[in-house]
Amino acid sequence: MRLISWNIDSLNAALTSESARAVLSRNVLESIKELDADIIAIQETKLPQTGPSAKHEDILKDYFNDYQIEWISSTPPARKGYAGTMILYKNNLKADKLVPVLNAPDTMDNEGRLLTLELDNFYFVNVYTPNAGDGLKRLKERQKWDVLYADYLAELDKKKPVIACGDFNVAHKEIDLANPATNHESAGFTDEEREGFTNLLSKGFIDSFRYINGDVTGAYSWWSQRIKTSKINNSGWRIDYFLVSDRIKESVIKSEMIDSGDRHDHAPILLEIEI
Repeated sequence: MRLISWNIDSLNAALTSESARAVLSRNVLESIKELDADIIAIQETKLPQTGPSAKHEDILKDYFNDYQIEWISSTPPARKGYAGTMILYKNNLKADKLVPVLNAPDTMDNEGRLLTLELDNFYFVNVYTPNAGDGLKRLKERQKWDVLYADYLAELDKKKPVIACGDFNVAHKEIDLANPATNHESAGFTDEEREGFTNLLSKGFIDSFRYINGDVTGAYSWWSQRIKTSKINNSGWRIDYFLVSDRIKESVIKSEMIDSGDRHDHAPILLEIEI
């Protein structure tokens, strides 16, 4: 089975804008299309409460015409057009949509951050983890989310194996970003966020990329848009993951990033697994 995860940073912009960045985004969509994945998870759709428009659905069908689409968007009291997740899965798969509520702080449960599919022999979980924010203003809330999310995956894992993917907004180890020494107080690399990820893995999950690729360095999934040379210099972070239940780790065949060309921000990631 081939699975892909990508933080698209606005589905509408990627599908309908004529900006240079939108063109780069559509190039990435073409790359994803060619890989013919069984399941595609998308984060940060930024769609309205009503979800994808008819135009969005038509364009998506041009790329992925043999897929069902499930989505969840931000709803009040959360901000409009904020966060949001989506899953596309092949028509030959049988899946039930689940929309978990973690009882997370602030408006996190209303931001469309968590979407699950229950399939015959595993759960597939798509997550867009809250960012600690500028000045770490949301760090305490983020820490609570991390605990609740880890407990949620652990509960699922009691029933059947779990494959969890998405933008986790944390570089777990120093080898997961280009400049660790200067980022210990930055959102996504604080001790608290890294400890939260360690706690998650301790619940019975593995980071599939590290399991397959070991301590390889220079492998990142995100490059800052604010710094024009970040991708040229490969000054990136690895904050996007495929996690799998420990008991199915030997079924993992491949876990890697998908080349996103000149586009900054997130690159898609790929998992191949026999399940």
